[in-house]
Amino acid sequence: MQVIFDILLAACKVSTMTPMKRPAKKPKADYRSHCPVNFAVESLGDRWALLIVRDMVFHGKKTYGEFLKAEEGIATNILASRLDFLERIGVIKKSPHGEDQRKDIYTLTEKGLDLIPVLFEFIKWSAKHDPLSSAVHYPQFVKQLKANRGKFNKKMRDLVRSGSSLYTNVIHP
Repeated sequence: MQVIFDILLAACKVSTMTPMKRPAKKPKADYRSHCPVNFAVESLGDRWALLIVRDMVFHGKKTYGEFLKAEEGIATNILASRLDFLERIGVIKKSPHGEDQRKDIYTLTEKGLDLIPVLFEFIKWSAKHDPLSSAVHYPQFVKQLKANRGKFNKKMRDLVRSGSSLYTNVIHP
């Protein structure tokens, strides 16, 4: 019986010589819940996060300075914070700029590329419900989004993965 007790003590790393400590407080969850909608909203629900991804996909933006020029007017501290956040959750990757060591280059990871169909759904929704949406100026693109989604999504992912952007290569070639 003593042998079994000794094995259990060793396995649990409990010493008979020291009093047992109270268990540490349960760490705070990263997310309020793991409901899929909540996870997405907490990860990307901030408008700036999605606009940064949009700028990478549609405009090919890759540097802090390029993101800063977005027409929505993001503040420098918010931009730095969102780029850091997107990097920490694995949506983007930061690498040193090859020619200018003062700059970093941001690229979408596979996890970030997975957001392209989400952006497309936002565009279709906006085209349907916002009469002032700029999507109405690109009916052919919206039509492509609706037809054969899987094939189109894959083609666009491959295009962005290669370093190109949708605006200059698909929407306004």
